[in-house]
Amino acid sequence: MTARALQKLVHVGCRELGIDAETRRDLQLVVTGKASMREMGEADLEKLVEALKARGFAPSGDPANGKRGRPAARRGDVRYAHVLWRLLAEKGAVKVAGRRGLNAFVRARFEAHWGHVPIDIDAMSDWERIKDVIDALKAMCRRAGIDPKGGPQA
Repeated sequence: MTARALQKLVHVGCRELGIDAETRRDLQLVVTGKASMREMGEADLEKLVEALKARGFAPSGDPANGKRGRPAARRGDVRYAHVLWRLLAEKGAVKVAGRRGLNAFVRARFEAHWGHVPIDIDAMSDWERIKDVIDALKAMCRRAGIDPKGGPQA
C-alpha cells in the first residue's frame, strides 16, 4: 500500500473510532515518535494503522476481518443473481467473474431490449427486470450443467 493510501486509511480509522486530530497526533507521536504523517514512511504508517486496529478499527477491505470491499446487495433477488453468476464463474462458463462481469453481462444482454440499464446491478429495483436477469442466468446454468438451486447437476 502506498504512503498516501495508508494516510487515508489512518484518517478513516480515526474518524470511525472518534479520534480527533489532536488525539491522532498524540497517538502518532507515541507509536512512531513523529507527530506529523508527512514525516513518516510507509513502515511508520503501517505501525499507526496496526495501532488503530488494536483499538478496534476494522478496515472494510481487510481480508483479516472477514469483510469484503462492498456490502452485499440489499435485495435478496439481486443477491441470488450474484450467486448464480459466481456458480457460472466457478464452472468456467463466464469470462469475467465477480460484480464487474455480471454488470457487463446485464448491459450486453438487456440494454438493447430495455433501452437503459443501471451501471451496477445492485442499483436495480424493478423486480420484473431482475427476474429477467435471473431467468437468463438460470438458463446459462442449465446449459453449463449447473443446478441453479444449488450445485452441479447429476
